[in-house]
Amino acid sequence: MNLVFFDLETQKLFQDVGGRDASKLLLACGVTYSTDKNDFSVYWERDAQALVDELKSADKVIGFNIREFDYEVLRPYVPVFNFASLRTLDLMLDLSRTLGFRLSLDSLAKACLGATKTADGVQSVEWFRSGEKDKVAEYCKADVDITRRVYEFGRDNGFVYYYSKLGSKLKVNVNWR
Repeated sequence: MNLVFFDLETQKLFQDVGGRDASKLLLACGVTYSTDKNDFSVYWERDAQALVDELKSADKVIGFNIREFDYEVLRPYVPVFNFASLRTLDLMLDLSRTLGFRLSLDSLAKACLGATKTADGVQSVEWFRSGEKDKVAEYCKADVDITRRVYEFGRDNGFVYYYSKLGSKLKVNVNWR
């Protein structure tokens, strides 16, 4: 079974486009990790169709907030494609359905893996604007790797840890088979 872990970074921020419409943010960089290839692939804006083709070829696409954000960023590049047709596990949406609120990937990474994200989306946009595309790709790759490792932790243990707003380490059951 080919699992494809996926994340992307954008060229713009919501404040640049005057609202919360992710389809206006423009793809800067997308990264996948395929279990079939056992490797990462990096895609730039000009490669958007190839990125979507890889997502289509997956048995399951796994990411964090990809249904409401990443897929929406990609939508203008392939307007006739129905992203809902992709077999997708959105870790953030799955957890928010159970908990009733959203968690950050960083909270899960710290609690489950003892790891932290290497930057954030604002920093990524700044790197993109200053021409530091290698930093954008490395940050995106790190997020894909953290997503993969959090997924594997939940799949193998049947639960994940997260930190509450008060700093307590809590556990929530998951079914990520």
